[in-house]
Amino acid sequence: MGRRVVVIGGGVAGMEAAGQLARRGCNVTVFEKETETGGHVKNWFHLFPDRKDSRDVLRYLGNKINHNNITLFTGIAVEGIRPSNGSFSVFTGDGNEITADAVVVATGFDLFRSEKKEEYGYGIYENVITSADLERMFRKDQIRMHDGSIPGKIGLVHCVGSRDEKAGNLYCSKLCCVTAVKQAMEIAEHLEDAKVFCFYMDMRMGGAMYEELYREAQENYGIGFIRGKVSEVAQNIDNKLIVKVEDTLTGRPLKMEIDLLVLMAGMEMSEGGKKIAQSAGLDTGENRFFKPADLHFASNESNIKGVFYAGTCTMPMNITEAISHARAAAADVMDYLDKQKN
Repeated sequence: MGRRVVVIGGGVAGMEAAGQLARRGCNVTVFEKETETGGHVKNWFHLFPDRKDSRDVLRYLGNKINHNNITLFTGIAVEGIRPSNGSFSVFTGDGNEITADAVVVATGFDLFRSEKKEEYGYGIYENVITSADLERMFRKDQIRMHDGSIPGKIGLVHCVGSRDEKAGNLYCSKLCCVTAVKQAMEIAEHLEDAKVFCFYMDMRMGGAMYEELYREAQENYGIGFIRGKVSEVAQNIDNKLIVKVEDTLTGRPLKMEIDLLVLMAGMEMSEGGKKIAQSAGLDTGENRFFKPADLHFASNESNIKGVFYAGTCTMPMNITEAISHARAAAADVMDYLDKQKN
């Protein structure tokens, strides 16, 4: 019998890890809780920083997982993992149990539920949407307000659910700033007459070509950047959104009238990941993501030998980082299996 590996999650990291392991001769079983693979990428339009169509990445990942050594189950969640005589029993939501020699956890992330920040009005005012909602509008090539009209003034709020003590998330989600910049540019391309503003705490553009994108947004697209934290969103009698923000550069409060407000929702540990952590006894960190054995030299290893991590189940990452992390996880799995064999 060949080496048996279960991969939990069919997003970017899970698909990449499965493909790498299958190419190295492992019999891989992938469980994806959604009805289709691709994770959050399948809901995205263009990707930063080069504006690549997300479907190009999905095609690449689809080719990875289309392998004779991979068995894929969609619409099935994994409920628990239990060590069993040198191997693992993996329990699924449909009541089945599968045995594996190693397990890769690639449960990804959930977007912060923006309705928790009531002061921003998501779920209260019809023209307050999230960054994920906006991506769906891009895919349809139609940015509209709830009544179907074209917005003239659009605001994007950074750090929604990140770096927020009240939300219980002190960490930076890492990708909100660059997502806002990318989306602001795309809005300007779709709506030439629109005025677009970003409300930010401070710009964190720590990635290849991120800073260049930020500069391009200002110089070539005329995007306005206001350094300040939005304190409250209300709606006036004309259904315009009134955004109150403190401009921290001038020290003065601002009040702006906005047609459409977009909330940059941060990353959180996925609900599926939380269940697996509790059932299997896997450690989580202060940020509630899975805690690697060591952040420097064992970021793919868990506190249970034979269980490995891939991608954003451990921390916020971009797609490039998630793919690299998945490749490293596959290498660690192979090292582990080789040692078990010897």
